Amino acid sequence: MSARTKARKRAIDILYAADVRQISIPESLATEAQRAASEPARVASWLYARELVDGVVDHREEIDELIETYSQGWSLARMPNIDRAILRIGIWEILYNDAVPHAVAIDEAVEAAKILSTDDSAGFVNGLLGKIAQTAPSA
Repeated sequence: MSARTKARKRAIDILYAADVRQISIPESLATEAQRAASEPARVASWLYARELVDGVVDHREEIDELIETYSQGWSLARMPNIDRAILRIGIWEILYNDAVPHAVAIDEAVEAAKILSTDDSAGFVNGLLGKIAQTAPSA
């Protein structure tokens, strides 16, 4: 597993934990930062995980608005917590990280959904991120 894939998983964990524990994302990030400091072998994935989470925090309103707009019939509150986290990271990578091609961001999100979420989540994530990528500037 690549360092970026591990970082995405860590970022998903941080966003998911904030949702489930009903705490702020910065609070969840701080908890993970303490853990990361005690595990030097995970430094490579930690830096990108932090960039992902910070990016989601900085652009959360726009990201959540896009999820609501493109998730026909599904409100944010109705989605599984893990799907929200995966989508937020995927959208941030598509819109704000020119170093990651759209197809890679979508593939990584779909793989995460296959592993971490429901049977229907991978298709839902793929469709929603695909629609957003069509409207985004090319990476």
